Amino acid sequence: MPRKGPPLTKLFLRYLNIEKGLSRNTIANYANDLARLTDFAYQAHKPIEQLQTRELRQFIAQLHRERLSPATIRRVASTIRGFYAFLVLDDYIDNLPTDDLNTPPPVSYLPTFLTETQIHALFAIPDVTSAQGLRDRAILELMYAAGLRVSEVLSVLHRHIDLRNGLITCVGKGRKERIIPFGRSAAFAIDNYVAAKPFTLTTPNSHLFLINEKPLTRQFLWTVISRYGAAAAIDRMSPHTLRHTFATHLLQHGAELKHVQALLGHAHISTTAIYTHISETYLRWSYDKHHPRAS
Repeated sequence: MPRKGPPLTKLFLRYLNIEKGLSRNTIANYANDLARLTDFAYQAHKPIEQLQTRELRQFIAQLHRERLSPATIRRVASTIRGFYAFLVLDDYIDNLPTDDLNTPPPVSYLPTFLTETQIHALFAIPDVTSAQGLRDRAILELMYAAGLRVSEVLSVLHRHIDLRNGLITCVGKGRKERIIPFGRSAAFAIDNYVAAKPFTLTTPNSHLFLINEKPLTRQFLWTVISRYGAAAAIDRMSPHTLRHTFATHLLQHGAELKHVQALLGHAHISTTAIYTHISETYLRWSYDKHHPRAS
């Protein structure tokens, strides 16, 4: 069944713009490289996310046959490594098809996450005296509390939420369900938001989060979250940032990797393991900042 939503290449370019802050010219180069790969996938009669290592090797070999310069081929190879790393980390695919490519590695793909101070500042932005502010605060709280994907937030129904026990039944990739706990802060925000909704919009099978009495769209959610991020002086924030922050903070506070894997709904623990690299980077930064003999 074909996936719905924007092309994955477009989502990757948006990530490079919003979260990485790359220049317009650099993003244009990435777009050109991905256009080559998209054309190759079309010729292979496969969606781009289904290309495997053997086919990507054929793609690189084709670039050699086209007599592209070695520098250009290295750049294209770096682009596709970054693209598939993005797809793995944001759960569009389960395995990296680029591990065995004999090409230069790209700049390390470590996802952006917020500090706890930034989380507090972010949650203080929505105006909770308005219905819209109550909704937005509930969205932010739930995404951080449960580590939800964008698609999972959009599909939450009232019957999926158990406020008394602090649990959400989440429909993830492949229509797989998992039950995720969330804390009192998120439960309080959701309860306040639901109480402000018209009774007719709180039936068990109605969507939890609405705009003008209709379910939220992916584009709307991106816009809202990036706007609140800017208001909280957080650069290049996206919905994925909250999911990455959820996982990183759990590990920083001692959660086991296999438990974080289950909460995120990752098929393979190797995907979750990238968050340990973030935690190691954070520990290095914290050590350098606070140890009197670090420098």
